[in-house]
Amino acid sequence: MMWKNRKDGEESPYIPMGPFKLRLPFIHYKFEWPDYVQGLLMCAVDLAAIPLMIELLGMPFEVALAVVLLNGLLYLTHHLLGDPVVPGWITPAIPLIMAYVSTFPEGAERVHALVAFQLTLGLFSILLGSTGLARKVVTFVPPAIKSGIILGAGFAAVISVFEVGGRFESFPWTISIAVGIAFYIIFSKHFNRLKTQSSLWGLIGKLGIFPIIILAVIIGPLFGEAPWPTIEWGLINPDFGTLWSEYTIFGLGFPPLMLFVTAIPTVLAAYIVLFGDVLQSKALVEEAEDYRRDENIDYNPNRAHLIFGGRNSIMSILGPDVTMAGPLWAAMQVVVIERFKEGKKAMNSIFGGSGSFRWGTNTGLLLLPIVSLVQPILGIALALTLLIQGYVSVKVGILESRSNRDLGIAGIIGAVLATKGATWAFAVGILLTFLIYGKNFFKGENDEIFTKDLENDSEKKIS
Repeated sequence: MMWKNRKDGEESPYIPMGPFKLRLPFIHYKFEWPDYVQGLLMCAVDLAAIPLMIELLGMPFEVALAVVLLNGLLYLTHHLLGDPVVPGWITPAIPLIMAYVSTFPEGAERVHALVAFQLTLGLFSILLGSTGLARKVVTFVPPAIKSGIILGAGFAAVISVFEVGGRFESFPWTISIAVGIAFYIIFSKHFNRLKTQSSLWGLIGKLGIFPIIILAVIIGPLFGEAPWPTIEWGLINPDFGTLWSEYTIFGLGFPPLMLFVTAIPTVLAAYIVLFGDVLQSKALVEEAEDYRRDENIDYNPNRAHLIFGGRNSIMSILGPDVTMAGPLWAAMQVVVIERFKEGKKAMNSIFGGSGSFRWGTNTGLLLLPIVSLVQPILGIALALTLLIQGYVSVKVGILESRSNRDLGIAGIIGAVLATKGATWAFAVGILLTFLIYGKNFFKGENDEIFTKDLENDSEKKIS
């Protein structure tokens, strides 16, 4: 057990593999049972991708389950190859991707559009990771446009829940109660104080949105918006045969080249949102290191690009997935890091925490009792995820702006993106930014809009 020999200040042991650092459970990192058990339960969130694929592609439940299982296996590649994160979906981009793919007729053409989109995103990420150009590409985008894209992703997430025929109409009471409690637990100052005063509230806070999903299993049937779950025993039965014969290039052939070209604007929009998760990953890992000097954590954005780029490329071939392969599940990364901060006895290595959690979710996906428990409320779980992500995206998108003019441009871009798609949004954004900033198109301006209130408060205190 090489993990026992790590000295303070060193990296966890690994096997070098070019840009990757291979770490195996029990050998290179201690297996963390608390994180594994939590993962066992939190696989319910992974399963929330199923109603998306049923809605978008008309997949049978067992076929969509096969896609979720494949995606789950690829989640393991991050910690195994040296990326110290809990990976997830590109959640803010899901409504954009669904809107884009929905412009194609249901059937083979729509599947081809999704395959082309995911493969383009995957290969683009690999290119940026292998050349080290990732940071330069995003800094090349003017702040106003970047702000508008992220803001629009948030708008689209919220609209997808509340639009006519959206999920809110099917589960109004359950979504209202579940989302209200979720926002209180995750974002409330009052609940943050409660967590420090009671171990019970602290435990609920650390479980992320899992308690809300269990609550939805009870509330949905009580309000007549979902059936009570019928618990089944045994292992799941994913339908890989139908997946590969009817929803992949093996049965449908390779997408036409033009589909790769038409996907580019939405791919770029999704990438801008995705890169925000990369920056967030880096910030969270650095925060963890500040608390724990005993482990040197090597987070490399280029390596992360290679891994999630590879995941998207593989999934586009084996099981195209509308949620895409993202670099971070922010909520669970925070949960793992909070336990990591408690010291070496609580969690020996961050790789043990993130890795054990994802081993847990993969185990949970195989167990029919867990899958059958949450199956009736998967639409509610998805709505909850989209609304939380909408909140975060709007907040992050606004903070990308540097001035009043940036905010105005971003608001227009965001509205166009949510209603007309990424191609129109980029066109409008480029035109507006050029008309307003001219030769300062890339630089924009910084009028310190978000520091004015602080300055006013300081002046009042001085006077």
